[in-house]
Amino acid sequence: MSAASLSSRARKRMAGWARTPALSSCCRPYNGWLQRWLAGSFAAWFSLGALADGAIGGAKLAVLDAVGETLVEVPLEPGMRWCLGWNHSVKKFPVLDCYRYHQGRMVLERSHQPDFAAGLGHTPGRGIQVSDGQGGYWIENIDEPVPGDRYTLRVGSPAVDHRLLWQAEGDEHRVSLSELAAGERVTLQLYPPEDPGKPDDV
Repeated sequence: MSAASLSSRARKRMAGWARTPALSSCCRPYNGWLQRWLAGSFAAWFSLGALADGAIGGAKLAVLDAVGETLVEVPLEPGMRWCLGWNHSVKKFPVLDCYRYHQGRMVLERSHQPDFAAGLGHTPGRGIQVSDGQGGYWIENIDEPVPGDRYTLRVGSPAVDHRLLWQAEGDEHRVSLSELAAGERVTLQLYPPEDPGKPDDV
């Protein structure tokens, strides 16, 4: 599986994003202990994907701008996981929504929220809230398919730093959407494989 591809617009705005320390940089600019802890947590979590035999790949996750141009395209293998991270606009800590390509769908699996700040919190009946052991919490077992396998996002400023994080071929990757499209509306869209076959792990 190759790394993600960027449009000409994206390449002009970003250079050298691939093969960066994504799992630690997902936490910038928050303090060091949370960077180290989340790096270890994500390394373990990402490694749990793509285990099924005989599943068919060929799907992709795309980030589209307001006119439908593809800014970023990430090839997906069965069971592959990725996260959307950003820095809370008031508290400045990193927030993470984490997804999986499961049975042909984009599924929201879990969310990390280091505090009960404005706009954050756990809705009873929607996943299980557990401590992260560092003063924050994970909402685990959300397991909600995203309607239409797509959602729109108003990309935040560079200080907010909306970013995609994933692993591929043993490398950690990070793409800052705020470097590509700050203040703009983008759509994150899952595209199934052209040959649907068996869509994913079961």
